[in-house]
Amino acid sequence: MDDQESFFAGNRNPRFTATAPGSLDIMGGTAGYFGSLVLQMPMRPCIQVTVALRNDGLIRIRTLDAWQNPPSEIVSSGSAKPGGLVEWVGNIPEQTPGGGWAACVAGCLRVLQQEKGISFDGIDVFMDTQIFVGEEAAPVTVAVIRAIAQAHTLAFEGTELPVLAQQAASLVTGRPFGLAGFLAAHLGEAGKILPVLCQPGHVSDPFPVPEGLHFAGIGIGEPNPAQSDAHATVRTAALMGYTMLALHEGAYPHELQLARETGQREQLLYNGYLANITPREFEDRYAWLPKQLKGSDFTDKQGFTIDPWAEVEPEVTYNVWQATRHPVYEHTRTQYFSLLLQHFPPRTDHEMHEKSLRQLGSWMQQSHESHAACGLCSPETDAIVQMARENAGNGVYGARATASGAVCLLCDGEKGLATAHKIRDAYQRQHGGRVQLFE
Repeated sequence: MDDQESFFAGNRNPRFTATAPGSLDIMGGTAGYFGSLVLQMPMRPCIQVTVALRNDGLIRIRTLDAWQNPPSEIVSSGSAKPGGLVEWVGNIPEQTPGGGWAACVAGCLRVLQQEKGISFDGIDVFMDTQIFVGEEAAPVTVAVIRAIAQAHTLAFEGTELPVLAQQAASLVTGRPFGLAGFLAAHLGEAGKILPVLCQPGHVSDPFPVPEGLHFAGIGIGEPNPAQSDAHATVRTAALMGYTMLALHEGAYPHELQLARETGQREQLLYNGYLANITPREFEDRYAWLPKQLKGSDFTDKQGFTIDPWAEVEPEVTYNVWQATRHPVYEHTRTQYFSLLLQHFPPRTDHEMHEKSLRQLGSWMQQSHESHAACGLCSPETDAIVQMARENAGNGVYGARATASGAVCLLCDGEKGLATAHKIRDAYQRQHGGRVQLFE
């Protein structure tokens, strides 16, 4: 009897299964928090979730992960009641195997209780994932909600399901998530790129990757808490920059406060998104922004940002200039990147084909360098990007760190994919740890 059959033994209620793909942000990444265009591509590794309802108030969750760890199982009695789910998550020891998966399930249950009015009297959840560490929140919550929706015959409108999945992830982690990854997990199509304008989540039609081109990802090891802290610091720094330039242009503090409380930004300068500033405008109008600013100096004069997730720490010195600048340029790079992909020259036009590949690679390199200047890269991602540069003549044309801490590689043909595998293997030999390549 396999793990799933043994897990559900004794539960004769119907089972419901759903899947969702992981995704790779090809361009855009963290700039999506500030309104940038983000290009998401679903990857073959995915998660499969099977659920069966119970009648005894018990929540049972068993997980299999991509690293072939032994199955982990968490059991909770009585936590299906509305008041118990978040408390249950908070009581799971941080190092409990499977605790992160259990938290995602609890978040989904809680959000569905709140937003869809369904009740639970227990549930069994079996999760089998082959996605790389770092990208799990979006596909996990999307797949869990899809499976539970089948069990309760729920219907969703438009982008309601990925929005609820995003809320569930934020509920249990206590940190914000961009919507683009959740939209990709729900709406993405295999072999196609999903463009998402993150204001907050306007989806355009997916378009195919040009024939012969491949985007491969290399995921490295376990999530790094220091990187999560760095992302939070950079988000706050950029929002500090936005507040300063908005007030400089005549915004009233009460307008910013209203946006903070309601999430409605349409009436603010640039609709509340840094990505709506052009690079030329940024350089011409906002060169006065400070390179660095201590949190206490900001709160003494400006007070707060428009995002309730971005709390300014008085003793932290924030790199305001680079954090504010990054989404301005990243949005423009990503727009050009998207247009070139959609009008890519045929392979028969060798000169233009090669020139276009190099241009895409150049934008990816600029993206990575800007990302690194914000403090969002790690020695691991930098090492892989450097290895990609050293293999530029072997079918790999570009590389950049993604928002999740993986590395995205632009590969041309089978030669490029073979080189991506060699880079993964070489990194594994030199540095050890858990390294996964997906395409």
